[in-house]
Amino acid sequence: MNPIVRPLQAAALGLALLSNASLAASPKKALASVAFDAHALAALAQDIATTHTLDPHWVQQQLQQAKHLPRVRQWVLPPASGTAKNWTAYRDRFIEPKRLQAAQRFWREHGAALARAEQRYGVPAALIVGVIGVETFYGQHMGQHRVLDTLTTLALDFPSAHPRAAARQAFFRQELGELLRLSQQHGLNLQTLRGSYAGAMGWPQFMPSSWAKYAVDFDGDGRIDLVNSPQDAIGSVAHYFQAFGWQSGLPTHWSVNVSATGEALQTLLKPDIVPTFSFADMERLGVTPAEAAREHSGPLALVLLENGQQAPHYVVGTQNFYVVTRYNWSSYYALAVIELGERVRSAVMPTLAH
Repeated sequence: MNPIVRPLQAAALGLALLSNASLAASPKKALASVAFDAHALAALAQDIATTHTLDPHWVQQQLQQAKHLPRVRQWVLPPASGTAKNWTAYRDRFIEPKRLQAAQRFWREHGAALARAEQRYGVPAALIVGVIGVETFYGQHMGQHRVLDTLTTLALDFPSAHPRAAARQAFFRQELGELLRLSQQHGLNLQTLRGSYAGAMGWPQFMPSSWAKYAVDFDGDGRIDLVNSPQDAIGSVAHYFQAFGWQSGLPTHWSVNVSATGEALQTLLKPDIVPTFSFADMERLGVTPAEAAREHSGPLALVLLENGQQAPHYVVGTQNFYVVTRYNWSSYYALAVIELGERVRSAVMPTLAH
């Protein structure tokens, strides 16, 4: 759930975080419908109208048309503790023949827009292709839940069992307001607009606030449409990464040899994916990045990707790796996106040169 988007994924393949695309499919069996509390609905409508400068009567009308979806309350809960993560299984879900074939078709069809986005925003076409491929399988899986229903449910009936229930509910209340504001500004049809269980929309799975801040009209038709315009999606993904500090020409990561153990290893892993250490710091603590990283003067992060019962996988991430995780707060997601894009680039670029 693209962007900003987003520590909202459920466990699958033994991982704590997955992309919106992997959550598009959900059980068909519905739970009994529960009506929203009328007083809570009215209060929410008034709050949204005030916060987003909207007509209170209109907001009330829209929210009264929302349906309560009990299932989404389950899907926003974090995975059970002790769930094993597995980088290899996660990677294989996305870097597989059908997605690679679709990725190559997408690149060939939209090569001009990808090149233009790379030139304008400095973000590699491969990364844009990787994101859209992981998020929605190139527009094939954009979500089956009406966004008005999911966001209203999570704004009014967020599960109290969640460890950050108050903050997450406030987040969804804000996103619902952004959705209503977008519908007035961009003519989004709230009755038909569908997305992920958490309200992410379109080819790039932008949450409403990300649509409002980062989406661009990249096809030049005078409107922003992330649902029907892959070109708008391409430009919007590139703009998103630029806004979060993408540095043109900087690699996302390098390979690494890890001999550190005990306290030294814990020191390196404590900042998680936040670039913190210099090359010299890493060598001193028992980690040797690829030689190419020696020329990098900026901070680095030791990124751990668990592999179930097998040995973990490590990479050394730069600031650009961290920027990719701003799309989805998961190092597994970031590396899958990067590797998918690079695989496709290697396959497509030689054919485009002829």
